[in-house]
Amino acid sequence: MSIKVLVVDDSGFFRHRITDLLSGDSRIEVVGSAQNGKEGVEQAKKLKPDLITMDVEMPQMNGIEAVRVIMRECPTNILMLSSLTHEGAQVTLQALEAGALDYLSKDMRAWMEHSASLEKQLRDKVVELGRSRHSKLRSSFISPFGSGDSKSKSMVFRPETESKTARTTPAARSEKPIRPTERPRSSSNLPLRDRPVTSQLKAKQPQTEVKKRAAYKPASKISVPSGCKIVVIGSSTGGPAALQQILTQLPANFPHPILLVQHMPKTFTSVFATRLDQQCKISVKEAEDGDRLMPGRALLAPGGHQMIIDPRGLDKIRIMPGDERLTYKPSVDVTYASAAKSYGNKVLGIILTGMGADGRDGAKMLRQQGATIWAQNEASCTIYGMPQAVVNAGLANEILDLTEFGPILSNRR
Repeated sequence: MSIKVLVVDDSGFFRHRITDLLSGDSRIEVVGSAQNGKEGVEQAKKLKPDLITMDVEMPQMNGIEAVRVIMRECPTNILMLSSLTHEGAQVTLQALEAGALDYLSKDMRAWMEHSASLEKQLRDKVVELGRSRHSKLRSSFISPFGSGDSKSKSMVFRPETESKTARTTPAARSEKPIRPTERPRSSSNLPLRDRPVTSQLKAKQPQTEVKKRAAYKPASKISVPSGCKIVVIGSSTGGPAALQQILTQLPANFPHPILLVQHMPKTFTSVFATRLDQQCKISVKEAEDGDRLMPGRALLAPGGHQMIIDPRGLDKIRIMPGDERLTYKPSVDVTYASAAKSYGNKVLGIILTGMGADGRDGAKMLRQQGATIWAQNEASCTIYGMPQAVVNAGLANEILDLTEFGPILSNRR
């Protein structure tokens, strides 16, 4: 069955261009178009598409307002189209917070030059998101952060909260380098429960996956490994919302440094880090070369670059140029591999929602060193790609629902 798509854009050029690109794929059927947000809402109710491509800036009702109304009245998976500017990043993150699942850049030159890469990216995103049955989950997910109506204030630009202002400052935290205290053990020397998972975890249905996870350990029995020295989290499609839900639950005195690898362009990572820092009690910043690893501090890999732990001093990170041979910049595999080499079995690796398999190879290296891997379950993923790749490879120690990560990490049950 083809993916039914509604195209919403005030530009006639983009409406026709998007329609042409999508119509050339037998998996996709464009069922309608709209030239402003108000018309888009009406068409969404009438046509009930599997996916909507939504422009941000439009007359009568802009894309953000349209997303809010659609998610409230007829929840539908939405792909935003946005410019790669600072302002574009801000409004796109607002749209993701309102309920949109993912975004794609509106680089006019690439769209006019009939870029094969852009065409593939658009089609792949539409198919993956169109197949996702996530709209109801997404609609309920945003409820903790606002009612979803047009008057709700976005968390993107909310001022510093009292708890944020009062949190422990970096200067007050321990400045001691975060170093592993033991040499990594090989997986063959680990207790049986800590060895790589060998049972088949295909997880084709959410309920099946949850049942299989119960064979490991109930969530109430799961805790951060006692020897943990660093937490490394990888995510892609759906990651911004997932990271927000997890990180906002952590206390200011969270005892470990955190590395975040989210697939995003450079402009977006800087805005996203600022946004998270405003929302969280822990400190969050876009990583810069030489930044120190500190308890209660999360460093977000900058778009277009790779983030590794400095092999010359394990309390710092290095930011490296993005290698054109690598698909993802930043790459979860690269940061996981670096953490495996530097911290061995002292790493807690977390793999969250996203398309593709980035993180699987790095997770394998982590498990070979005796590290612990937690994967997000299918039911709470926007796209069950990256976690599924790790689970199906037998690399996950635990499979958790998105709602479970925050309480477990912060030791709240």
